Amino acid sequence: MTEPVRVGSLRGIMMRGPDVSATLPFYQDMWGLSLSHQEDGLALLRGTGTEPFLYGLKDGPVYGIEYVHFAMPDRESMDALHAQIVARGHTPLGQPAEFDDWVGGYGFETLDPDNRRLRFRTDARVLDDQKDWAKPKKVSHVVLNTPDMEGTQKFYEDVLGFRTSDYSADQMVFLRCNSDHHSIALVRANYPSVNHVAFEMPTLDEFMRGIGRMKQKGHVPTWGPGRHGPGNNPFAYFVSPSGFVIEFTSELQQIDEATHEPKVWSRADPEAMDRWMTAGPPTPAQRAVMQGRPDPGFPELRTE
Repeated sequence: MTEPVRVGSLRGIMMRGPDVSATLPFYQDMWGLSLSHQEDGLALLRGTGTEPFLYGLKDGPVYGIEYVHFAMPDRESMDALHAQIVARGHTPLGQPAEFDDWVGGYGFETLDPDNRRLRFRTDARVLDDQKDWAKPKKVSHVVLNTPDMEGTQKFYEDVLGFRTSDYSADQMVFLRCNSDHHSIALVRANYPSVNHVAFEMPTLDEFMRGIGRMKQKGHVPTWGPGRHGPGNNPFAYFVSPSGFVIEFTSELQQIDEATHEPKVWSRADPEAMDRWMTAGPPTPAQRAVMQGRPDPGFPELRTE
């Protein structure tokens, strides 16, 4: 059987909600991102890497995800991914074409089973590296709540070429598109919503210093610091002014495709949740905020 075309990497995410662009100062002054582009009702925030934006803030009537942003290596692979989606019985939101936004490049969009918009882009604008201590370099992963974890997992695997890295009991699955342990994770939930978005710090020291910067500015973690079992990554979760959960992380496990076997991690074992045993289990309040607000997505553009 021919290997499926695989998504290249996770670029970032565009969030939306009432007046979310007004929260721009939080991400600049505290979180460590910087403004790369701004329009009326839209702000794009970059990290220290070359990606034109990691986290976008778009004003809209409903809190949720405007789109999850992925990269493909080149136009040939972009066209092949589009053809694969069609061959698997789904209908992308148009043919691959030039984007006319500030980021530019070439690509297309499709919807996942929860009507989340996924944008795939290549030949995009490239920024210069910014060497800045203890600031996020990239978006490490996006975690999505879904009422059909198995069905959504199947879509990401069969249609987009993701592979399963690990499970957290029967409540969570970690999916990779490259050597990063996970770029997307799915959580079993009552409705579609965003669980959290994780930002990667280049080193463990910078991860801790980022937490320190937040604490010095009066914003303490809602969970962490600790170190997860699946992915082996340190974590510290915060709640943004818009009520979205965001995370600092670092040192995410790199997968050897030749040897890796998915493992089911127990949720009853405290050391599987936090290998350092510094954070304790998530509180009921933390679990509630990670459930997010129901996100209807784009039902007027349903896949077939």
